[in-house]
Amino acid sequence: MGRNQNEIIVGLDIGTTKIACIIGEVTPEGIDIIGIGSHPSRGLRKGVVINIDATINSIKKAVEEAELMAGCEVNTVYAGIAGGHIHGFNSHGIVAVNKDKEVRPGDLSRVVDAAGAVAIPMDRQILHVIPQEYVVDDQDGIKEPLGMTGVRLEAKVHIVTASVTSAQNIIKCARACGLNVADIVLEQLASSEAVLEPDEKELGVAVVDIGGGTTDIAIFSKGALVHTAVLSLGGNHLTNDIAVGLRTPMAEAERIKQRFGCALTARVNPEETIEVPSVGGRPPRILSREILAEIIEPRVEEIFAYVAREIKDSGCQDLIAGGVVITGGTTILDNMPELAEEVLGMPVRRGLPQSVGGLVDVVRNPKFATGVGLVAYGATEPPAHFFQEEKPPVATRVASRMKQWFAEMF
Repeated sequence: MGRNQNEIIVGLDIGTTKIACIIGEVTPEGIDIIGIGSHPSRGLRKGVVINIDATINSIKKAVEEAELMAGCEVNTVYAGIAGGHIHGFNSHGIVAVNKDKEVRPGDLSRVVDAAGAVAIPMDRQILHVIPQEYVVDDQDGIKEPLGMTGVRLEAKVHIVTASVTSAQNIIKCARACGLNVADIVLEQLASSEAVLEPDEKELGVAVVDIGGGTTDIAIFSKGALVHTAVLSLGGNHLTNDIAVGLRTPMAEAERIKQRFGCALTARVNPEETIEVPSVGGRPPRILSREILAEIIEPRVEEIFAYVAREIKDSGCQDLIAGGVVITGGTTILDNMPELAEEVLGMPVRRGLPQSVGGLVDVVRNPKFATGVGLVAYGATEPPAHFFQEEKPPVATRVASRMKQWFAEMF
């Protein structure tokens, strides 16, 4: 489903290291990015909100910056979600086709609902039910079954669930900033909207989004999402390693990582040096950039080793003929794709947001992949529903009403 021309869509990437707000405008040619706001994130750890006030403050700053650039007011956002609580699995549903034996939109809705009708714990909620393929009678591999004739319709879907409390905390933070949440979107799904080509999805590809607190994986095959996973490793681990190894403050370690970081020690000139600030008022030191690379390389290698294990355990290793696309702020490091190729044993490229207009020079950076992807997702998918803060249980509401009634009577 497309959107009306000149409609404004906003993506809010609530990450561990930064909050990014991307404002997009739907045009006849596609999507133009008209506003970008970014602010350091202070209230999250490994993708999960741990400080409501700090998160609200960071969201406000990022949204205000984007509003100022775009010259418009933001009311509704598509928010990204990540973290170790995310769980994805495949499911299957079957329904009978309506009386005239022709597959209609109502049949598609019913079969997807049937596939999504799975038992999940009370503390979890379903974020996405994404169709992979349909089967009409015994004919499988169907992407668009509308209008086909048959008596039985089946759907294979991928279901993504999240912790209710984690999702509600994101909604609470957004609403405290005066924002409605149109939908909560899995971050690696959003990133794939921004960095993947349709033929890559068809051939089979893995997206590895390495953020500050988590590494998010999404595997596509035959144009459909087949596997999702979240690893609790990210760029913050690199920053911490640098801070400890070089005995420098965390803020300086982050700056050094972004400016001088390299994932392959062999590619660094041994004579190149960097200035490293010290702690406790001591004078800064001059160190070889090679020492920095020697700290970074083992941790990056570890991250990709975990990615390789996840791909192998998912059973999707033979489906990834198109290789791997890495994105996210941490992948800006020099020689990251080359090291990934060594560890994963398959072609790797760095994914940049594409197929958008407007402020292209600014957003063509892996750290904005999720934010741009959220805008792209919002432009193609209608809002699932406007999320509200979780209401109290029925029993609590009834008890409250009874107390109020007794107070009024007596």
